[in-house]
Amino acid sequence: MIQYGEILEQTDLFAGIGSNDIEAMMGCLNARSMEYEKNEMLLWEGDKVNDIGIVLSGHGRSIKEDISGKTVIVTLLEKGSLIGVLLAASRERRSPVSVQALGHLSVLFIPMENVLKRCTKACARHDRLLRNVLDGIAEKALILHDRNDCLIKPSVREKVLTYLTGLAKAQGSCTITLPFDRCAMAEYLNVDRSALSRELSKMRKDGLIDFYKNNFKLLYNKF
Repeated sequence: MIQYGEILEQTDLFAGIGSNDIEAMMGCLNARSMEYEKNEMLLWEGDKVNDIGIVLSGHGRSIKEDISGKTVIVTLLEKGSLIGVLLAASRERRSPVSVQALGHLSVLFIPMENVLKRCTKACARHDRLLRNVLDGIAEKALILHDRNDCLIKPSVREKVLTYLTGLAKAQGSCTITLPFDRCAMAEYLNVDRSALSRELSKMRKDGLIDFYKNNFKLLYNKF
């Protein structure tokens, strides 16, 4: 687990905890790392979740099928993203989504009970971890709120603008790179792929955006 210390130090979950302290905590927390390949499932809808997952490298997504069998992307996962933090903190809730790797994915899992129970040494680093987990729960709720804000927009254009503006704010730049292809973008926005392609072309013609493959540039200054 030592090789993950510097990676974890850069994540929100271990913010304020040095890499040496992180490495010392791994045994106490009974943390374990798992590797997944493209399209492999980390979690299935209906599974019980007892661990917090933190993405060490790669990308993934949480997905759900609607009643017609259509796949809808709920959240996207990247380095530092938390998996299952809301479920692991709940009482006997089973996962409403499945989680899938989009490429080679490395994830560290920590049993929530080991985070919540009082450290026998009453160490400050464990208290800091617990505070970070609570912050992570709040952040996850806000991410889902932003996701819902995107989905409820009535038109394809408004969905695209809401999503791209959010990315631009998060990245602090009007030039952004999407973490997925056009098909996955349509799934994430819950729109038809052809309708999305048409609308993107119209938005480019109207001078709102420019793009090449997954690279987008916002030409309006509203973020």
